[in-house]
Amino acid sequence: MTWQQLYDPFGNMFVSTALAAIPVVVMLAALGFFHIKAHIAAGMGLVAALAVAILAYGMPAGMAGRAALFGGFTGLLPIGWIVLNIIFLHQLTEQNGSFKVLQDSLSGITEDRRIQLLLIAFCFGAFFEGAAGFGTPVAVTAAILIGLGFSPLAASGLSLIANTAPVAFGALGTPVITLAKVHGYDLMAVTAMIGRQLPFFSLLVPFWLIWAFAGRKGMWEIWPAILVAGLSFAIPQFLVSNFMGPELVDIIAAIVSMAALVGFLRFWQPKTIWTSPALRGKDPSAAEARPAQPPARHGREALVAAWTPWVILSLFVFVWGLPPVKAWLNGLFAPAFPMEGLHNLVFKVPPVVKAPHPEAAVYTLNLLSATGTGILLAAVVSALVMKIRPLGIVRTFGATFWMVRYSLLTIVLMLALGTLTRYSGTDTTLGLAFANSGVLYPFFGTLMGWIGVALTGSDTASNVLFGGMQKVAAEQLGLSPNLMGAANSSGGVMGKMIDAQSIVVASTATRWFNKEGEILRYVFFHSIALACLVGLFVSLQAYVWPFTRMVVH
Repeated sequence: MTWQQLYDPFGNMFVSTALAAIPVVVMLAALGFFHIKAHIAAGMGLVAALAVAILAYGMPAGMAGRAALFGGFTGLLPIGWIVLNIIFLHQLTEQNGSFKVLQDSLSGITEDRRIQLLLIAFCFGAFFEGAAGFGTPVAVTAAILIGLGFSPLAASGLSLIANTAPVAFGALGTPVITLAKVHGYDLMAVTAMIGRQLPFFSLLVPFWLIWAFAGRKGMWEIWPAILVAGLSFAIPQFLVSNFMGPELVDIIAAIVSMAALVGFLRFWQPKTIWTSPALRGKDPSAAEARPAQPPARHGREALVAAWTPWVILSLFVFVWGLPPVKAWLNGLFAPAFPMEGLHNLVFKVPPVVKAPHPEAAVYTLNLLSATGTGILLAAVVSALVMKIRPLGIVRTFGATFWMVRYSLLTIVLMLALGTLTRYSGTDTTLGLAFANSGVLYPFFGTLMGWIGVALTGSDTASNVLFGGMQKVAAEQLGLSPNLMGAANSSGGVMGKMIDAQSIVVASTATRWFNKEGEILRYVFFHSIALACLVGLFVSLQAYVWPFTRMVVH
């Protein structure tokens, strides 16, 4: 039995949109306002989504249940698998003592917390976003920041804010490549268009990041370093996206930015060293932060040993992200399981697509090619290099799994919720509400990308979900489809900091368990404010000279 999605089941777009928003409102309200534990809040949101899909949208109950189950599997692999293994590596380095040496070496570059934040959360995080994506950068950078003594809220929230500008080209360009492949965009044209939007925000985000941490005065005290980090990322991001393609944008930009910042710090240091490890103003986690300590000096051999696990991690993640490697590993083992009772039985219909289109539901058990597997192997190799015994490795893995068990459950439930909204069509109802904004569409179309990532946790998924609608709406309004396709991806990156799975990853990496609501409340303003700024910039590109000359037609 097939089922066609209904986007306005009550013949009243206001009522249908309000109903479609109920699951998201339930989950976010439970997390952000009622302080309910994340896995319970996610379960409540999932129950609400099932009720809306079945009772309001007429989705067959069996299909709705299978869609949720399909999403749950996706939550375990790849997302949960990444979280588990990156925390496993962090645990190994802490037990071995090498993580303390790593902290001292980073503090040796600069003791200033603001510049440590730039180097780790912005530059280093962008490299992991470019190489792997899917939660890896937040997991790595939040773990390092908490190890350096940052408060849990600062480490979590600021890692999320920093992981924005690189997201559109994350995982070797996967979001852009998927947008072009699924919806028929010219890959180089839409890549170039994103590369004419995001560099402005790649320059802005480092300033925003330090302002969020240290306040306006604290930001201006280190503006030269911020400018170096942002400009040395934004320029390569523009050049590579416009003249090479999407695959290596973030990796090249991140390496250039790290090198430029470290090189600049050889000749410049701030007059005032900022040692506070907590957020300026109210920080409920401030008591768990550690004041900066003078870094101990270590010999070259100890420094090499301390950095080795993270170099191994970078190599494994980069290699695992290469398309030929993924293809080879998938050729060895990647069984595909069509979801019976769901696969090709749900049809998307106009105006989202030009003709009714079946939605595939095939779960691929690509365990070998999953980024989390590369991280696991990096952790095991690192443990052997650190001379940890095999039994100790196994015990640490078991202890890590027990530590993050509720986080993994939360990710499973949240992905089940996000996948159900996709197959039931409720997320498309929310998108259509934005699409009916007429001349304001460039602004609200950008926010459509934002809400897509906030709901699905992925810029790739948001591009799959709304990329076709952006193209159709742009053509109807006489706008460039490339402009709005790019806006979906560029606006989406600002939703990354409030998507539920990223918040769970951050709270797990900092071991600030059951505090996801605190993190959500902190980052929400930053997310919506930055998304609105992207929307305003896209509107200028749509209507106002000389910004219109930037548009790729």
